[in-house]
Order: sequence, then structure tokens, then C-alpha cells
Amino acid sequence: MEMQMTLRNLDQKFNVKKQIKNNKKAYASRKEEVAIIRSKFPNKVPIIVERFYKELYLPRLDKTKFLVPQEITMSQFVSIIRNRMQLGSTQAFYLLVNNRSMLSLSKTLAEVYNEYRADDGFLYLTYASQEVFGCCEGGT
Repeated sequence: MEMQMTLRNLDQKFNVKKQIKNNKKAYASRKEEVAIIRSKFPNKVPIIVERFYKELYLPRLDKTKFLVPQEITMSQFVSIIRNRMQLGSTQAFYLLVNNRSMLSLSKTLAEVYNEYRADDGFLYLTYASQEVFGCCEGGT
């Protein structure tokens, strides 16, 4: 019995080490991808937009990577995402940076990118509906 527990622990450790190794590879690959993109398109911002992991109501985007002109505002980018999700005018959603901060819609993508880009060079944004934040529970 103890031997089984030890083997299971080793399997878990091996998987964790394998995941860390894969993450390092993925990081290097993403960093290289951004370097190539930025050299070819210096006036564009590389963005990854993902659905919040607890999101149940909003549809998934057909793609997650975007290359967007740096001079457009967050408001314009929100409209692009809204159109890609084909949301109705009454459906609300929020874009978060680093899974926690809402951004000013008047900021340009260049400003947001310079302030919040990840170490790999991508700007990571997450979208979620208001239900994710619990604002509509209990009839309030």
C-alpha cells in the first residue's frame, strides 16, 4: 500500500516536472513569436484574448490571438470582440487584464500594452460576463 502511494507521488511529481518543461518551451516559443511579429509589424499589438475559466454564458471566440493597430482605443477593441462573439446590445461583458483589472476604455492599445504586457511579449486579456462576478445573485 505504501509502495503504491510512493509510486503515485512519483507520477504526480513527474507530471509536474513535465508540465514545467512544457511551459518553458511554450514560453520560449511565444516569446520568439512576439519578436517576429513585432519586427514585421512594429505598429501592431499582439494580444491573446481568452474566456474566463468560470464563464458559462458568453460564447467562445473563434480565435484567441489578435494583431491590432496600437492607436485604436480599448473601446474600439471591445467592439471588435463584441462583434466576433455576436453579442446582442443588451448582453454585457467585461475585458480584464491579468485576470483582475478592468481597463479604461479611453486608453489606446499602445498604452495598455506598455503597462500590462507579459514577459513573453503578449498582452493577455480575459473576457467574462457580469454573472461571473456574482452581481446578479439573489435578485440584487
